[in-house]
Amino acid sequence: MDQPARWTRATVYPGMWVDPADDPRNSDGVSPDGEQPTLVDYLGRYRTTLLMKCDDLDADQLARRSVPPSTLSLLGLVRHLAEVERDWRGWLTPGDAPPRLYGGADADFLGAVPDPEVVAAAFADLAREQAATDAAVAGHPDLGERLGPDGIAVRELQVHRIEEYARHCGHADLLRECIDGRVGQ
Repeated sequence: MDQPARWTRATVYPGMWVDPADDPRNSDGVSPDGEQPTLVDYLGRYRTTLLMKCDDLDADQLARRSVPPSTLSLLGLVRHLAEVERDWRGWLTPGDAPPRLYGGADADFLGAVPDPEVVAAAFADLAREQAATDAAVAGHPDLGERLGPDGIAVRELQVHRIEEYARHCGHADLLRECIDGRVGQ
């Protein structure tokens, strides 16, 4: 199997994804004050990283699976994260969890097919579910507040969200490098 050559848009540091001045995750200011703003900032950076890993790819590339028998693909990750954002809201509220977006087990990955309409829907689903979960969390500013059927602390949910995105951004690094040689940052 042909392996793509490593490439980069960076000119200052050729092994990086983009030059630091062009990285949308960099800011000129200091980090936010307070625990909740810091958690939100970290989550936002990982969300941006995921989108960067998917940038400039077509439907075939986004749906390309890593290695058999894995169903892992960048598009599958986008769909999976939309699904878990929805699921996390169920952690905060009493009663039944919201219905799944894509169906049963692994449907988020199995349904990640190279179709432009599926791609567009996945990114729209992710944005919508992120916004809804962010709004639900924002309604509970006390990070120690315990919510939902399992009494999860808001802080624990926020840390779990960061952990989930961080893990999948690592997967996205490797997937993207296999697609076109572009390396992570």
